[in-house]
Amino acid sequence: MVWDNARTDPDEVQFLRPDPIPRSWPASRTLRDGPSPVTCGQFRDDVLTLARGFVAAGVGRGDRIGLMSSTRYEWTLIDYALWSIGAITVPVYDNSSVEQTQWILADSGAVGCVVETAEHEAMVHDVRQDLPGLRQVWRIDGGDLIALAGQGRTVDDAEVEGRRRAVNGGDVASIVYTSGTTGRPKGCVLTHRGIHCDVLAATEALKELLHPGASTVLFLPLAHAFARLIQVGMVYRRATMVHCPDLAAVPAQLRRYRPTFLLTVPRMLEKAHDKARRRADDGHRGRLFGLAERVAVRYSRALDRRRGPGLLLLRPAHAVFEVLVYRKLRGAFGGRCRMAIVGGAPLGERLGHFFRGAGLTVLEGYGLTETSPALTTNTPSAMRIGTAGRPLAGVQIRVADDGEVLARGPVVFQGYWNNPEATRETFTGDGWLRTGDLGSVDTDGYLRITGRKKEIMVTAAGQTLAPAQIEERIREHPLVSQVMLVGDRRPYVAALVTIDEQAWPRWRAAHELPAVSVGQLRRSPELRGEIQAAIERANATVSHAEQVKTFDILPRDFTEDTGELTPTLKIKREAVQAHYGADIDALYRGH
Repeated sequence: MVWDNARTDPDEVQFLRPDPIPRSWPASRTLRDGPSPVTCGQFRDDVLTLARGFVAAGVGRGDRIGLMSSTRYEWTLIDYALWSIGAITVPVYDNSSVEQTQWILADSGAVGCVVETAEHEAMVHDVRQDLPGLRQVWRIDGGDLIALAGQGRTVDDAEVEGRRRAVNGGDVASIVYTSGTTGRPKGCVLTHRGIHCDVLAATEALKELLHPGASTVLFLPLAHAFARLIQVGMVYRRATMVHCPDLAAVPAQLRRYRPTFLLTVPRMLEKAHDKARRRADDGHRGRLFGLAERVAVRYSRALDRRRGPGLLLLRPAHAVFEVLVYRKLRGAFGGRCRMAIVGGAPLGERLGHFFRGAGLTVLEGYGLTETSPALTTNTPSAMRIGTAGRPLAGVQIRVADDGEVLARGPVVFQGYWNNPEATRETFTGDGWLRTGDLGSVDTDGYLRITGRKKEIMVTAAGQTLAPAQIEERIREHPLVSQVMLVGDRRPYVAALVTIDEQAWPRWRAAHELPAVSVGQLRRSPELRGEIQAAIERANATVSHAEQVKTFDILPRDFTEDTGELTPTLKIKREAVQAHYGADIDALYRGH
């Protein structure tokens, strides 16, 4: 793709580098307001230059090279440079622990590792004695990539060209270790063919989004297969990508670069919605926002009907709120963005309708690291909110008798690195991948995910339930940040609830409570009453046996740093249960 783009459209801007750091990788030129554009031709030259450096450093075909960095231009550059010489990229999340880093580098047999910072370098140094195969470590912000480029001047372009042409579809492109909500990470072996098939199918399905002239600000970690798919799709379609390594800087970058579409996860859309609602409340326009929200949802639902939104009431109301509310909401995403791709976890149906009604169509998809990763997606012309869409070209989906979603196709991985037992367990006898997710497929082929098989709870009374949908309902309350149900082999269902730190000060002041932390007030009647009301609303949507009977408000929110959330903000249930075991036991004391 890189070489084809440079040959056919060398002047198309492939990347915009916000405020590039010269010692990390030099910029060819810089625009007046700061960013450095990288054309297709320049990107090919950068990839070739760094590839020569890796060859000079002794990186061979099939060698595994760790890559531990935040989302930045150099991540993409390193990825393609390694691929172009037949080496294998092994991503490591930039916030991984020492133990996780050691395990991934050791299990993959990495012979080299590129790190971003001095802190990362020190982390690898601390476990170097446990990594006998690790020969070299290069630090991005220490100038090591530039030094590699200098070292590569001794390598002829023809040598890189020969290595590049020797790479075939069956070769391993990457070993991606699942962040996982349970257990030790397993290395998913992804081939060039699998990634290529997935990118071709996904970009064809989403061609209205991915095309020359389209742009996005990528802020999800590239160590995650979902963001990696968009990286390759952007290169393939010659669209423009801006890397943003700092989540706190995302709002400013969206305003600065005004992308045409976004890649995100459900939790971030939930936070965007809650932030808009809080701003309306702070400006004493909460009632107006509530009405605008109801109109957006009704308008979106009407779009799925043959007659569409009614002319008498709904269309005029929608037009009014377009001026008063919706346009400002989209302005937070830069103003040009009218579509978003979401994955990593199911998106709430009401939230999907709200954003579409407000002018930002959210296309939900589904996939796994093991499937390169995309399996299904909604598209602008074929979407059903509340589902994960229909299978991509070449992908087959079926649902087993126990409700587990099974998949088959060229995008499915070869297996887990160094783990034949786990590989055997993840495939059926006739070759279908067990996804571990529960779901259903409707008569039109749309897949709906209802939960994780491992998360299914069976109460002491024998009641089986999937917690995700009830958790989602409780989380709709503006004061709630996270919810995790418990109750497996227990007499009833209970919930652990965390409070949104942004919403807390305003709610606390409105109830004339002292200016203290959640932890100091989590037993207060006012706070417990508020959460009880949210739980009662959720309970009204499920059977009596599935209802949450009691709950505990935790003193702090779940975070990545404490190991309770994955990089895509999904709850690591085992970690939460380990941290709050005593609190969970207290919910069942006396029963």
